[in-house]
Amino acid sequence: MDSITLAHTIVAALLYLLMAKYDIHMFQLSSYRNSRYFRWLIPGNIISIKRAFTLVAFVAAFTSGYYALGFITGVTVIAFAHALREKFKTPLVYTMRVKRLFATNIILFAAVATAALFLAGRWATLVIGLSLVFSNFIMLLANLINTPIEKAINRHYYNDAKRIIESHKGLIVIGVTGSFGKTSTKNYLAGVLAEKYNVLVTPGNFNTLLGVIRTIREQLRPYHQVFIVEMGAKQPNDIKEICDLVHPTIGIVTAVGEMHLETFKCVENIQKTKFELIDSLPANGLGVINIDSELIKSHKRASDNCRMLRYAVDSNADYRATDVAYSGNGVSFTLSTNGERYESRLLGSGNLLNILAAIAVADHLGVSIQKQKNAIARLQPVEHRLSMKRTGGIIVLDDAYNSNPMGAKMALEVLKNFKVNEGNKRIIVTPGFVEMGSRQAEANKELGKHIAACADYAIVVNATNREAINSGITESGMPAEKVFLANSLNEARTHLGTILKAGDVVLYENDLPDNFK
Repeated sequence: MDSITLAHTIVAALLYLLMAKYDIHMFQLSSYRNSRYFRWLIPGNIISIKRAFTLVAFVAAFTSGYYALGFITGVTVIAFAHALREKFKTPLVYTMRVKRLFATNIILFAAVATAALFLAGRWATLVIGLSLVFSNFIMLLANLINTPIEKAINRHYYNDAKRIIESHKGLIVIGVTGSFGKTSTKNYLAGVLAEKYNVLVTPGNFNTLLGVIRTIREQLRPYHQVFIVEMGAKQPNDIKEICDLVHPTIGIVTAVGEMHLETFKCVENIQKTKFELIDSLPANGLGVINIDSELIKSHKRASDNCRMLRYAVDSNADYRATDVAYSGNGVSFTLSTNGERYESRLLGSGNLLNILAAIAVADHLGVSIQKQKNAIARLQPVEHRLSMKRTGGIIVLDDAYNSNPMGAKMALEVLKNFKVNEGNKRIIVTPGFVEMGSRQAEANKELGKHIAACADYAIVVNATNREAINSGITESGMPAEKVFLANSLNEARTHLGTILKAGDVVLYENDLPDNFK
């Protein structure tokens, strides 16, 4: 092995570390699902400009000796400088799984490089260059190799969580699921039940089976009386898997909408999956469902397997908000069940529905009306879920988390109902919806029409849904000068800074992860 080839190999190893980090980051953002990762990878990212440039560098190295070493070293320096500057909305989380994936990835590259050096002769540099270009597939091979290990580790964690929760006698387990509204409902319910009980909730977005397992193993203690479990789903049986572990006796279904259609295929599968929570409840359990959600109201079931309570704003229900009044300070309403008046600083009909679900369960568990009122008056909006803040005379409505057609429509209604002075604007910043399968273009076009009806100015972010959203806006008659097409969130914010003035209202609706452009 000559010194030039060895130098090329060392430089290649440094480049590979950068590429492996990026590949694993995108894989993590794809929920470690091969199908979602391939949707990002094909066709635009298999050989990106960066990867193609790397291959050119190594071809040059293969043919040009010492001169190419300087060139390829320059490529490495540029790549590292770019990596240090590159900012992601969601950074790579170095979980134990990621660390194991990194280790296997590096071992595979080392094996390829070693084999090339000792077996490929003068072709070694070119072989190593190709391994850099196709590092995506080396990473996927590393994941395949690690799969049995990950399954064994997860099985151990599952059995340990099962042991812990089965030993906790008398624990009240409440499941909360829905296409949207579940995180807010979970937090509002926890705030109200904390007036009487010692409550544990699954934190943040720990709404997968592994997230629930982690919460049980790390946080559930003998003194907890109520465990509120947020249950997310991206495919059938996801909710059932969580229910089989925690065995809820109370279940809330907040909404059913067109979310994750790429994996669910149709709304009927979404309906069935969300109702896996209700189907899991015992005969003495309680199901609480929002019948303002048309796909909940229309869901056909042979019979109720337990007591059911229905809540709504616009429909007749067991728990209904009437005489609703919105103001800059929030909302007040009368509860049809008891005639009592409640007040909250939360915004939007979606949050009002979430409060009703919390009241229904609080009544069932014996929390007094006055304690409920006190807790509801103190509730704070969940971050990025139609939370409001004022800065420099500008009102910012942050609904940037995991948007969907129904939730976006509710948020736009809130924007529309904000009173602004003459000369001020209602502005929306949005990239639209993703993971909606064949419905994606149509849903984003409908979003554009809602934007034209509710906003004075629109900033459409990224290319993913640009054409569909803009066509809906244009068809609805919004002037072209009232629409700005931004290539990134940073560009959108820069442009926003040039048009904002005190008295304007800005709605941030959804925020695509970094693996969508």
